[in-house]
Amino acid sequence: MRPFADPIHRYMDHVRRTCETDPERAWRDALIGFRGNTWGSRHLPNFHAARGYHKLEAYTLGLVSDQLGHESNYVWGNVFAPVEIMECFGLGTVSVECLASFFSGYHAAPYFIDRAQESGIAPTLCTYHKTVMGMMETGVLHAPRLAVTTSCACDGNLSTFRQLGQRMDVPMVLLDVPYDNDDASIDYLADQLRELARTLEELTGVPFDESRLSHLLEVERETNILAWEFMRLQAEHFYPAEFIHHLFFVLAMQLSAGSEELHDLLRFMVDDIKRAPRLQGDKILWVHLMPYYQQSLKAAFDYSPAHQIVAVDMAFCTMSDLDDADPFRALAKKLIGNAMNGPYERKLVLVDRLLDATHADGVIHFCHWGCKQSSGGSALLREHLHEAGVPLLQLDGDGIDERNSHDGQIKTRLEAFFEVLEAKRAEGAAQGGNVNEESTAQGGTAETKGGAR
Repeated sequence: MRPFADPIHRYMDHVRRTCETDPERAWRDALIGFRGNTWGSRHLPNFHAARGYHKLEAYTLGLVSDQLGHESNYVWGNVFAPVEIMECFGLGTVSVECLASFFSGYHAAPYFIDRAQESGIAPTLCTYHKTVMGMMETGVLHAPRLAVTTSCACDGNLSTFRQLGQRMDVPMVLLDVPYDNDDASIDYLADQLRELARTLEELTGVPFDESRLSHLLEVERETNILAWEFMRLQAEHFYPAEFIHHLFFVLAMQLSAGSEELHDLLRFMVDDIKRAPRLQGDKILWVHLMPYYQQSLKAAFDYSPAHQIVAVDMAFCTMSDLDDADPFRALAKKLIGNAMNGPYERKLVLVDRLLDATHADGVIHFCHWGCKQSSGGSALLREHLHEAGVPLLQLDGDGIDERNSHDGQIKTRLEAFFEVLEAKRAEGAAQGGNVNEESTAQGGTAETKGGAR
């Protein structure tokens, strides 16, 4: 256990109780807690985690705590908002999903979710959105200068952001992301992005610098290469991490795109992991959201040499070449090409690419409560991986609300899944090959199944 774990847990309980009695104080105390956690991650060593993941934790916690502490310097977004444009104006982006996750860390999500449902919010709405709506209903939530959301990948975005904007008097920009990846669709979205830049000019009084956007996209292009290289190396080396560190990786990749600091951090991680020992345990590809609080998953993956998560698809779903000379068109291509946008086949192509790069032994797909995409696509993913000969574990649960997850069932199914991987490895060894070569022979490579490098 880390030396500062107990005081943090006591403080978390204090903030949770304060949410119910003094909303204004709860917001202030939560920010103090975020800053304290950031300080601890930066200055108190975690001897169990790899240095790169320790730095990533401090970076991601600081990213959020610094922005929330300066309400005039950030906007609300969803996790796929075009943060590069906001960065051109010196504005950070705090996604509502990230905000819900951080306040869930205070075990306050059930309280906010119940308050949201009491106000008339449907029980079937995503609990990330219900948490933020409950924060608004109770008065805990503070408003930024602007809200920016996209129509992908969650159909709850529009209604949630509209209500937040109307109730808290925050101007909102909705980016309608087309499904089709053709020139007309790219131009349509690029025009919306230009309009967003003009809106931010009026809001901030800062003139837009297109060369700044081009530079950010160039840094992002190089960062994506480093992220892909790190993912490939993580499939070869044991690089211990906490389960939550993989969620931090997702948040950093999506909310800090174009950042020089993230680029330098990933360069460090790539260099550092090359010195790590060879990975001997299972290589797991994680698909969709991560219930970071789940004790059975933490017990299985925290610093474990036996089972290592080598990639999370949501960290890589927005990667594109960013190769258009017009930065708005390049950014439009990125948003449209998101593997979470359009038909589910795009997600299958991404899964194939990640399997091809990592030779993962198995896939865990987490079906988050209220997420139509994860639940609706689960059968397609199961059939696809069955044809490829890749073991799949589908878990039903909730990324935010612990009441919707059954830890004992998850533990039992996880243990059974690991037994399948062990049996498959033993079978491969008995046949004189390895599991990954056998899976490739059965299912084909990502290229033959429609993926492309």
